[in-house]
Amino acid sequence: MTLCLENLAISKTSGEPLFSNLSLTIEPGEVVCLMGPSGCGKSTLLDLIAGHLSPEFSYRGSIKLGGTSITELEAHQRQVGILFQDDLLFPHLNVWQNLAFALPNEVKGEQRRQQATRALESIQLSYLSESYPDQISGGQRARISLIRMLLAKPKLALLDEPFSKLDKELRIQFRDWVIGQLHHANIPALLVTHDIDDAPNNGRVLSWPWEHSNA
Repeated sequence: MTLCLENLAISKTSGEPLFSNLSLTIEPGEVVCLMGPSGCGKSTLLDLIAGHLSPEFSYRGSIKLGGTSITELEAHQRQVGILFQDDLLFPHLNVWQNLAFALPNEVKGEQRRQQATRALESIQLSYLSESYPDQISGGQRARISLIRMLLAKPKLALLDEPFSKLDKELRIQFRDWVIGQLHHANIPALLVTHDIDDAPNNGRVLSWPWEHSNA
């Protein structure tokens, strides 16, 4: 799937613009980074793409995924995965149950546990299967969050500063691992951040202001 943003603009309902004329194409397996200061509209853009735009904003332009417009679809119909700076694992579920939660409804019964377990084995964390989120490290929770997102089989990934709460060494390792996983899964991804250290090596980076971008 290819993501195409065409002449996107977002404004507050008061009329104050956040940005305008953003056009961007992201190929399958590519991670593109949008950089900008706090308040410039990075997270609001992700909300728009995911279908969660707050009523306090209005927009124009179109969003196409695989050549099909998703602009008018409900959020649950867009098949968009989101990775935040907070891992958002359910504290009352153990690790394999957190992963199983993301599986499609057609996966039933013991198959849910088996698929969750295989996913943990793929990242060498099967020994954490019965552990709860508050019993494991921040880096482990971050990896589990990404795998949970991938188990939902998204057509697009949105990354909202997902590395910002990790220490420097782990941050670089996790960034490279996330980009590798998305590339392997052939999923286009949009990463927003205010920190150049989060940007993928040798990847496209667009800096604020993004107006009239055509990359």
